[in-house]
Amino acid sequence: MNVVYPESDLVIAKTCGCNKKSRQMVRYAFSNESHGTCLDKKDVIEAQIYACGKLLKYSKDVSERTLVEKEIAELKMALDLLA
Repeated sequence: MNVVYPESDLVIAKTCGCNKKSRQMVRYAFSNESHGTCLDKKDVIEAQIYACGKLLKYSKDVSERTLVEKEIAELKMALDLLA
């Protein structure tokens, strides 16, 4: 049986940490715990990129925007290495 979930529902991205650049980071959470057990790395990274893209639309602070853009670039590089 194949179960298909929309990409937007797989992963939620949030920024956390203090305002210092070295302390800020992007955190991820699965919207449903069962998603984490049946996905391969490529699917998870693609969902993280999508979640970061949504987060980028709503980021107001310049440092937060830079952080999310850097995270997207790193995730895309990791995805290229898996392919």
